[in-house]
Amino acid sequence: MGVIPLIKAEPGIVARREQIVAALRRIVNPEAVIADEVGRRAFETDALTAYRRLPLAVVLPGTTEEVSEVLSFCQRNGIKVVARGAGTSLCGGALPAEDAVVLGLSRMNKVLEVDTDNRFARVEAGITNLAISEAVARHGFFYAPDPSSQLACTLGGNIAMNSGGAHCLKYGVTTNNVLGLTMVLMNGEVVELGGPFVEQPGYDLLGLVVGSEGQLGVVTEATVRILKKAEAARPMLIGFDQSADAGACVAGIIGAGVIPVAIEFMDKPAIHVCDDFAHAGYPRDVEAMLIVEVEGSDEENEASLERIAAIARAHGARHVKVAESAEESAAIWKGRKSAFGAMGHISDYLCMDGTIPLGALPEVLTRIGEICARYGFRVANIFHAGDGNLHPLILYDANNPEELEKAEACGAEILKLCVEVGGCLTGEHGVGIEKRELMPYQFDDIDLVQQMRLKEVFDPDWLLNPGKVFPLRLRNAA
Repeated sequence: MGVIPLIKAEPGIVARREQIVAALRRIVNPEAVIADEVGRRAFETDALTAYRRLPLAVVLPGTTEEVSEVLSFCQRNGIKVVARGAGTSLCGGALPAEDAVVLGLSRMNKVLEVDTDNRFARVEAGITNLAISEAVARHGFFYAPDPSSQLACTLGGNIAMNSGGAHCLKYGVTTNNVLGLTMVLMNGEVVELGGPFVEQPGYDLLGLVVGSEGQLGVVTEATVRILKKAEAARPMLIGFDQSADAGACVAGIIGAGVIPVAIEFMDKPAIHVCDDFAHAGYPRDVEAMLIVEVEGSDEENEASLERIAAIARAHGARHVKVAESAEESAAIWKGRKSAFGAMGHISDYLCMDGTIPLGALPEVLTRIGEICARYGFRVANIFHAGDGNLHPLILYDANNPEELEKAEACGAEILKLCVEVGGCLTGEHGVGIEKRELMPYQFDDIDLVQQMRLKEVFDPDWLLNPGKVFPLRLRNAA
């Protein structure tokens, strides 16, 4: 297990587990409450698997009304609640507690409305990210955010962490693509924020909720922006002898005023693992590679690709290849989208998630290598280079407790480096428990206390997603 401190369970709540389970079974279908130990084990961790806690119980509501009743009951009885989608969080954002009920939204996965004239879809929060695009594809539309886990991750989790994906460079992250929300507060009150149109009166509470990591309420429905599919899209592969050259090329492309739909980075370890897995045709004799995709008409794409190729060669690229078919394009993206899973075939890893200014990419890539070498770890770099969202994978042995402790310390240095160069601790994975104790490196106590005061407006008893985001020393002192 890792070394990040977790909150302690309240014995009184744990002792009342049977009564709590019985009450939950009166609110929802009894079969929608999981109380046996084997069943609860399936919810004891998320994708940050170094940390596990067996929840008090798991409840799987099917409607907003049931969510409201469950939350109201839990508030009246002082029971903590952890909302969960697919459990793909890489920061411990969905980690339960022994005295907390896991509120799973996986049954709430319906498409409620599609309006192509006004370009929005209304869906339940348990729908997978990819299923939204599939639901509107026949109309020639798509939903832009595309995290690597989009086949599994749910919209509710994307909203909680403000997830992005490879194509966020052009289309933005979740907050840029969500128009409205239905959210249930801890007291059971159901509120509507935003709506199907861009401009809404009043305070921007929608912007406050997206990225709030389940601290303010439980989102049950969302109205999302859908976009018309581009005429055509073409990716290209660009290989370099040095990672720093690839980083400089990214800054060069953006600095020249060229905005591709995506710019993704892989270093040599990642290239080999992903190419072995997907047979994507990646150049294997380079130290770093960029995947750059453009979209538009064929003429626009040709012009953009030629300009990007010229910029790349000016930055020392020695391999430039444009996808010539739909099959080649699909293979290129299969390799990138499968990267985290493919890396898991060869090693345990911790996946970092810092964001930096583009101009700092060459320096930061060099220093990441130095930091990992000092700790004795290999590192594979796979990230969204276009917006400076880094995902260094620190390779370690999860069966060795000492290595996990060292890997966490190594990751903390990398995240502190991101802040040092003018970036921030997280881009799309969230704070969760992973970065919670690092928050003072980006915010002083005054900033953090103001954020905590805001949470208390929505959740005065601190029952929602306990032990996340805010340093424990500040929470204990509050």
